[in-house]
Order: sequence, then structure tokens, then C-alpha cells
Amino acid sequence: MEHYKGLKPSRRNFLTGAAAVGGALAGSRLSAQTADPLIVNPQPWRQDLGAGVDAAPYGVPSKFEADVIRRDVPWLTADAVSSVNFTPLHALDGIITPNGLCFERHHGGVAVIEPSEHRLMINGLVDKELVFTMEDLMRFPRENHVYFLECAANSGMEWAGAQLNGCQFTHGMIHNVQYTGVPLRLLLEEAGVKTEGKWIMVEGADAAGMNRSIPMEKALDDCLVAFKMNGEALRPEQGYPLRLVVPGWEGNMWVKWIRRIEVGDQPWHAREETSKYTDLLANGVARRFTWEMDAKSVITSPSPQAPITHGKGPLVITGVAWSGRGTIPQVDVTTDGGMNWHKARISGPSFDKSMHRFYYEMDWDGAPLLLQSRAHDSTGYVQPTKDALRKIRGENSIYHNNGIQTWAIDADGKAENVEIS
Repeated sequence: MEHYKGLKPSRRNFLTGAAAVGGALAGSRLSAQTADPLIVNPQPWRQDLGAGVDAAPYGVPSKFEADVIRRDVPWLTADAVSSVNFTPLHALDGIITPNGLCFERHHGGVAVIEPSEHRLMINGLVDKELVFTMEDLMRFPRENHVYFLECAANSGMEWAGAQLNGCQFTHGMIHNVQYTGVPLRLLLEEAGVKTEGKWIMVEGADAAGMNRSIPMEKALDDCLVAFKMNGEALRPEQGYPLRLVVPGWEGNMWVKWIRRIEVGDQPWHAREETSKYTDLLANGVARRFTWEMDAKSVITSPSPQAPITHGKGPLVITGVAWSGRGTIPQVDVTTDGGMNWHKARISGPSFDKSMHRFYYEMDWDGAPLLLQSRAHDSTGYVQPTKDALRKIRGENSIYHNNGIQTWAIDADGKAENVEIS
């Protein structure tokens, strides 16, 4: 907290700080709780036996969390099989996205594949063309890494101004999970890449036949052929039984249901890297191969889907930040639209190319707020304003919008998507 600055982490100071916060809370509501019938009177759940251990063989969230779900925006696309839904960032905390809440983006619907019938081929400029079964892949050394996956079009609707009222919709084309898989370099080494092999083309087994070109340097660096996320098998909508993980790079390259890797001497210039997933500038020229996802952040609460409901007093502002080029050593928060910035507190692990959770605690006096967050990554890059991006790239693109997001909070605690810079 801002008023803790200068305090040394001693037991006395901890107790003093805790008492100060506790006093503030007590003054606002604790005294009323002593007469609250919900704490004084026995409730049904204290008197009746609950469900047994086999009631839900695969655990599900509480029925009281039924509103925490992925959501779509029907008018964004013509058909659900080539569409997207959004992670409910406003309802989450920490850095790990639950498997059932990871956003979906499909180009031909979800492929349903029997793992015993799935195959992965490596061909092209290799010493020996190979075909792997899932059992074959399980015999290779595997690694575990936490990475974010962000669609290049995340926040794309906001290029021309504030559009969608909720961080689930402005920033929810992202998730952050632990992947388990085989380093791609081990499979390429098994096949033996020829000297002239400088690129790979990765192809999916879905009806869209998704494919993308990836430079060999990246393929040999940190890419994974993954079969698990957060400890369990990939979900069907996330590429079961096998997907590519391309840390820090746009989500379209993380080909799901991966079936083939072709080694070549140049990029393929497929549909998804020419007419799509390129950045059209104001002069009509398109930037190509803009793979890395630049540093970005968003305040998830308070936000339009998570308003302030408790009134004046202690307020926890929280959000997430990430960078495809490294870690996030610092996040700044402003409550007045950028006139004054405060260093937020980052809590939780700081992994390379992963989400970081930040908090900023304050006492809210009920006055309107203009909330923004600004991420710094480990390369020294600082998240820009939307206007700064537009000066360089215009408004024609729908990809790679990492501009600073603004939420306007009114005196009642309601939040709205606005733009001030």
C-alpha cells in the first residue's frame, strides 16, 4: 500500500499496519456484522449433510460461480465455427487461467480426434521423413512451462476508439497456463534438418487446415509440441491431443491439432500470414511477420463487469500484464487518467513470456476515477498510449493493439470503457 512506504518489514510494523487497515474496515462495516442473522443464526449448510465424494467425479465450479464463463460477441463473425469467445478476466485472480475458461478461436470448428489415430509427420528438407504416434511422442523428454497465449486481434476492436464495455471483451482473447510437451528441437533433430532448412510450415488437422510459417531459429529455441495444459490433457477446443506452443508470439501460430511439420528454405506465405495476420498501415502498406506480442496490461477490477459495490473506503485495484519479449518487472497504475502514476505491487511468480498479476491498494473517497495501467517489460519497453500507436500505425489494423486501456469509474462505482489518449 502507498502509505506503507518506508516501513521496514518487522513484526511491530506489520502489526501496526494490520491494525490500521483493520480499524478502517471495522469502522465501515464490522460492527454491523455482530447482529447479522447470517452469522448469528445456524444456516442450512451447517445442519444438513452435503454431497458425497462421488457426486462429481470430475470437479466443477460452485453453482454460485455460474456467471464466470467464456462469452462471445455474436455480431463479430458470421459463423460460430470460425469465431472467438473470451476469457472472463474480470472474474479471475492470480496468473493461471482455468482450463475451462481459456478463450477459444477456431477457423473450422473443434476437431474431434481419437489420440490413438492421431499422427504427426515431419517432412521436407530433412535427412529422414518421420511419422510419430502419440505413444512415440510420450517417450521423448518433456518440459513444463507457463506461457500466455494471446490472439493478435486481442483489443482489435479498440483501434478506432472505445467499443466493447468489459475487459472480457476488450482483452479476453488471452489465457495463461502451464504447458507440458516435447521441445520441438528434439523432434527436428530426430529427423535431421538439412543445411538449407531455414523455415518450418506447421499444419493443423482441423477442417480449416490451419498453417503458418515459422523461422527455424524460433523452432529450435523454445517451441513445444504440447499434450497437456495445467497438468491434464489439452481440452478439445485447445487442440487435443496435440498442439504447438510458440512462446511470446501471436496465437495464430500456435497451431492446434498439429499433424505436419514441413521443413523448407523460405516462408510459405500462407493465407494466415498474407491476407490475414498482417498489419495494414495508414499508407496501405502491410507489415508482415509481426510475430512478437508487445508488452501490455489491463486493470481487470474495477472494470465494467466488476464495478465497485462496497462504497467508499479500502479499494483493491488489480489486473494482469504480460510481454512476448520477456518478463514484467514493473506496472504503473494511475487513478486520474495519467496525471500521476503509482508503482503497483506485483504478486506471484514472474515467468518469461507469462502473465504477471499486479495490485494497487488505495482508500477511495467516492470521487470519479480514470483508471489505467502501464506495463514495463524486461527489455526496457514501456506500454504506449493508443494515440502513440496510431501516430505510427494509423487505424487500419485490427492486430497488435497494446495501447493503454482506460476505465472511467463514477461516484456509484460503475465503470465504463472510455478513451482519453
